[in-house]
Amino acid sequence: MESYKLYWDMALKELQVSVSPISYNTYIVNLKPIDVIGTKLILATESETFASEVATRLHDKIRAALKRTNTGLTDIELYVGDNKEDYLKRKGYTSPSDVIESTPINPKYTFDTFVVGPSNRYLYAASKAVADNPGNSYNPLFIYGGAGLGKTHIMHAIANYIKVHNPTLNVLYATCEKFASDLISNLRQGKAYSQEGMDFKNKYRNVDVLIIDDVQFLAKKQSTQEEFFHTFNELYGQNKQIVLSADCHPKEIELLSDRLKTRFEGGLMAQVLPPDIETKIAILQKKAEMRKYILSLDVALYLAEMSDNDVRSLEGMLNKVLFASMLHEKPITIELAKDAISESVGGGEREEILTTDHIVEAVCSFYKLQRSDLTGKKRNKEIVEPRQICAYLMTEMLSIPLVTIGQALGGRDYTTIIHARDKIAELIKENQRIQTEVKDIKNLILKK
Repeated sequence: MESYKLYWDMALKELQVSVSPISYNTYIVNLKPIDVIGTKLILATESETFASEVATRLHDKIRAALKRTNTGLTDIELYVGDNKEDYLKRKGYTSPSDVIESTPINPKYTFDTFVVGPSNRYLYAASKAVADNPGNSYNPLFIYGGAGLGKTHIMHAIANYIKVHNPTLNVLYATCEKFASDLISNLRQGKAYSQEGMDFKNKYRNVDVLIIDDVQFLAKKQSTQEEFFHTFNELYGQNKQIVLSADCHPKEIELLSDRLKTRFEGGLMAQVLPPDIETKIAILQKKAEMRKYILSLDVALYLAEMSDNDVRSLEGMLNKVLFASMLHEKPITIELAKDAISESVGGGEREEILTTDHIVEAVCSFYKLQRSDLTGKKRNKEIVEPRQICAYLMTEMLSIPLVTIGQALGGRDYTTIIHARDKIAELIKENQRIQTEVKDIKNLILKK
């Protein structure tokens, strides 16, 4: 059940005893919850006249009922119509996916959804400057720090921002592994000096903004380093923006050529550090709000104190609590959060970070499939549907690029992952079997 439907059901129980039966049956039952924005519940009404009557007669009573549910909701907004998408567009909540076309960039990763604190304020300012003025501010921008601290988020945010504010610019995001894989594929097939080889060069060199994640994977790959060196020089010489990330400073990357190290260090170096407790709380509340849930301060503090020093473990804990709320159809309280975390942590040990492997294993176990079936080329329905469900679950439960999900499922294109995600999302709304199976697999994943 969507969070806003759960919140409204709880409010209805309060309203049944606080308003007259006539008012309840005439007005209240005809209100439809369609969204949560901050701490405000959005209720759809059938006409302007109806909305006016509700606002005049029952607004204060509905607001009081919401407050008594202790869900964190404090007010309502009446919307004439029943289409959530129309409501969001009318209010100006335009999805970045409307303007992102072919690059494998997560539309959820924007500057607006990036929580800024003392550990990443410098990184945020540098990234925003690059996005505002690509090629002219800091080039290259080299981002480094430990796993799960938000490097990928900020790189996607740069890409998303440029796509919106400079739509004529050609932006390419890729992992270093993808760059190496494309190069090796050309070399293995003898295409280095053919048209296909030129296509590879053109793909990475004919761009205005090149964003490469995890460049530490250049280590020990001499041919890849050579090609990357020439790609870097070509773009830099044309004043094209380059953004790079790694899990450590360039000096610490093993067997990375000195000429690449000096080029990486020639721009702006931005380190991201583990978040402090206040930033953790802000991150948790922001991510919950994006999922249409309200996380109270005491719950956020509890999860922040229980988590490791990275954003990924924070999100893993939050996912467990949100799933528990959905599964039991209860609002998020400190008691529910403690139960959800204790169920997932065996023997007092800290939870394991959720990975693509965990989800693949759970789907294979549920449908009695081999891993090779799920990641292979077979197209029969008995395999395609579980494969699509697996892709959907990865997009819902993990904060990783679509291209990474495609790699985990046998090297599939990110467009295939988008198709699978959207198809299963639609089926969940109309197919009870799919809805139940997805919920059961989620339960299996989160209880491991």
